[in-house]
Amino acid sequence: MQPCLGELQHLLYRLITATSGVEEGLAAETNLPSQGITALVRGEARVSAIDRVEIYANMYFYRLLDAIKEDFPATLRVVGEANFHNLVTGYLTDYPPGDPSITEASRHLAEFTRNSSALEKWPFIADLIQLERAILEVFLGPDARPLAAEAMRVIPAAQWPSLLITVHPALQVINSEWRVDEILRALESGQPLAQPKHERRGILVWRNDYSVNYRPLDDLERRALSMIRFGYPFGAMCEAVAIHRGDSVTPAQISRMITRWLTDGLLVRAGQR
Repeated sequence: MQPCLGELQHLLYRLITATSGVEEGLAAETNLPSQGITALVRGEARVSAIDRVEIYANMYFYRLLDAIKEDFPATLRVVGEANFHNLVTGYLTDYPPGDPSITEASRHLAEFTRNSSALEKWPFIADLIQLERAILEVFLGPDARPLAAEAMRVIPAAQWPSLLITVHPALQVINSEWRVDEILRALESGQPLAQPKHERRGILVWRNDYSVNYRPLDDLERRALSMIRFGYPFGAMCEAVAIHRGDSVTPAQISRMITRWLTDGLLVRAGQR
């Protein structure tokens, strides 16, 4: 009995994504027609049915590889073409794509790399992949209208302590053990790439209009952003940050920090889209 269209599509997907190749994938199938794959895929003297499916399997892999290369240019530059190819091959074997969106194919690449041999030569590479993936996600993330400095100025000062604001929904803060943001800066400016300094830091990634930006965060700003994200009113955030850091935090510092957030488009009114 011939499979229906949906069954045929699922069969071809399994064969195209079979990690050991189409032939071994076919051997694992238990519900093929008696004539085998030739009953479903037309072959000829020059190209057999299996060869045709193999062609699609190779095209599928190389399309994924090309897409991942485009999304991780710094990683590609650091490890080189051949090592990048091998890394992605191993990754797709362990994490075969299961989402229609091609951008989802690399979602777990940093996680895979943390347990790969690539760390022996490039101990920072998983953190670099994590940063490049965050840049991709922020670019494609949800949108919201940023809170402008002009809008803040028209709010009566008496309302500021109870003001509920939050961070832009696409914003991310990643934890890195290396200063991998400096690799991206060097790549963007055409400078030679060198191994970054081994230093733990938070890296802020955000989108302002259509531009994705990133920079390191100090402890003060990181704590303040976290509190805003988790729903602290504006006044409570300012008080908690000042208490946490003691007398070293001045109102002027907090004011400069808020001004920078507004300029960068990091804040939105709570509940706004």
